[in-house]
Amino acid sequence: MLGDAITRFLHVFSGIMWIGLLYYFNFVNVDAMKQATVAGEQGPIAKYVVPRALFFFRWAAVATWLLGAGLLATEQVAPGGLNPFLAAFGLQGSMAPIGIGAWLGTIMIINVWGPIWQNQKKILGIVPATDEQKVKARRVAFLASRVNTMLSIPMLWFMVTGPHQSIYH
Repeated sequence: MLGDAITRFLHVFSGIMWIGLLYYFNFVNVDAMKQATVAGEQGPIAKYVVPRALFFFRWAAVATWLLGAGLLATEQVAPGGLNPFLAAFGLQGSMAPIGIGAWLGTIMIINVWGPIWQNQKKILGIVPATDEQKVKARRVAFLASRVNTMLSIPMLWFMVTGPHQSIYH
């Protein structure tokens, strides 16, 4: 019981960090970097702030997903005797709402570690890239991040309401 409460707290805490950093990147950092680049002052932001924020962004995503999967795996048997983890990801019965949130979170973590991080490494110079490749990388990372921002809204809804099935009846 206490273990579930701690796991749930850590799931929510890491989720706040993940989505908070997602919103920071999309609503603050993108425009700030544009302005800093025009002013010739993007160096400190790109060198000190963005890599650290991306580190916590990536690993908060992992923690959120793993802790959420752990919560599903330890749930009591779903209605109909189904395994709750499989019922959620299979969008079955009363586990469907939390399953939708889980699937959206899964798509989002794939975006974090796929197009966002792989392209950010080029942008930040962690991986060698030409200027042309960096321009393309910026666009791909930007679009993947915006997709995650849009997916985060229903994902958060289903994460919060999924365990409270009575609202769907």
